[in-house]
Amino acid sequence: MQENQGENIKEKNHIIEIEKRDVALEDVAKKAIQICVKSFGLLCGWLGRAESNGHVKLVAYFPKEASSLKQVALRWGEIELSHGLAGKAIKSGKPQICQDIKACPSYLPWKGFVTELGIKSFVAIPLIGNGRAFGSINLYSNKIGYFTDSIMTSLQNYVGIFSFILKYSNLYDSTNKHLNRLKALRNIDMAISTGSGIKLVYYVALEETIKQLGADAAAILSYDPHAQSLKIAATYGFEANNLEGFCVSIENTIEGKVLKKHEIIHIPDLRAISPFDSSSIDFYLEEGFRSYYGAPLTARGERLGVLQVFFRKPLTGGEEWVNFFEALAGQISLGIDNAKLVDDLWNRNLELFNAYNETIAGWGKALSLKEDETAGHSERVTKLTVEIARRMGIKNPDLVHIERGAYLHDIGKIGVPDSILLKKGKLTEEEWEIMKKHPEYAFEMLSPITYLNKSIDIPYCHHERWNGTGYPRGLKGKQIPLSARIFAVVDVWDALTSDRPYRKAWPKEKAIEYIKEQKGKHFDPGVVNVFITIIEGQE
Repeated sequence: MQENQGENIKEKNHIIEIEKRDVALEDVAKKAIQICVKSFGLLCGWLGRAESNGHVKLVAYFPKEASSLKQVALRWGEIELSHGLAGKAIKSGKPQICQDIKACPSYLPWKGFVTELGIKSFVAIPLIGNGRAFGSINLYSNKIGYFTDSIMTSLQNYVGIFSFILKYSNLYDSTNKHLNRLKALRNIDMAISTGSGIKLVYYVALEETIKQLGADAAAILSYDPHAQSLKIAATYGFEANNLEGFCVSIENTIEGKVLKKHEIIHIPDLRAISPFDSSSIDFYLEEGFRSYYGAPLTARGERLGVLQVFFRKPLTGGEEWVNFFEALAGQISLGIDNAKLVDDLWNRNLELFNAYNETIAGWGKALSLKEDETAGHSERVTKLTVEIARRMGIKNPDLVHIERGAYLHDIGKIGVPDSILLKKGKLTEEEWEIMKKHPEYAFEMLSPITYLNKSIDIPYCHHERWNGTGYPRGLKGKQIPLSARIFAVVDVWDALTSDRPYRKAWPKEKAIEYIKEQKGKHFDPGVVNVFITIIEGQE
């Protein structure tokens, strides 16, 4: 291959060799390794160049503490026994992964520095140019099995861009531009990994698309297979407002062609498109757009939508530009797919959470009705218990467990015979002993339910007393869980201030005096103090 102007590259022995006089190579290689190691939380890494003599020459490594990587001396040539994963990656043109380095055949020669650095897994990704490997990026993790499919997808995106940079970079401005594009991909990747939702992914993706591609506007359209339409999910740079939710058909539209053909479509001059050929063309022309690029968004074989960029001046991107546009579309597709999975999981968990809570509330109400409790008893004691707990510094998610426990405080009475539970008169000694077992019944009922494990304290312990004279276990003082100590005060208060078949409700003043009198006996003094503050503040 003849040497091209501006490119210090020539082909030898089926590889592409970057000549030594390309002074930018080492700086770019160092930056490439640094970005990979830092961005993916790796131990270290190195970049090797395939030499025409079959050797792999180390060009750069990171961090500087990993100087033992200088020991690396590998081959990519025909002597099968002489090269490891880096050589195999260069020879095959495919990534080579070792998820447990001690299980790899090439481990023993490198046992010393592997042990020194704490390496557990390793990947070698070939640097490809003009369809052939000219080197390898080699990355090490301190975790077994670290290089998952999702990590590898992101890494290969990065290494693909690095390959291009290393092949063509002679000017600082060009290098800086490509590194900024890598940062753009990483910014999108970070938005994905935070799990903050699809809106953040859209915003970061479009912002980076505009910045890195020099576009005037960009849009992401989501595909609705049932309606056979594309809906605008997010836009950036349009003069028109409130475009989100606007739909276009996949028939007779530019966007639909991108989706159905599953390829990048470039329209150099939108004015050449007839309104009969695309229903959205008039809108684009009104925005002053002249050039258009659209890329399909897909993940796991599923059509997700379309990424579009617009220019108010004619533009034809070169191969490098189009490749990066395609890389952006791939990264955005991963983000949308990931966000959809997270949203679906969240919605399902929320539905399940609400179903559990509604069931718990239903159990509490059903038991109150069976016992002829006053209307709203369960709601009142639950609300006041949570308020006291909050005032005492308890925060979510513990407040949620307390709320569930309060609703279920007497669930154990389901195990008490109706002849005792609904008896109008005074219970006999034998009947009272049976009634006192309801906290134990509650524990037996709720403890097998993992979802309610942290809500058992109130149903199990709310009849314990501060001075140790309560039941079922005779716990004393702070042996009694705080939530149960709080509920004990609230339960007695609600019972005293509510009408019952056998007596009228006490006046609030009398009930308050009783609660105060039981401080240090039946009730936790600290809980009583907070309770009194709340009750007196309501008057």
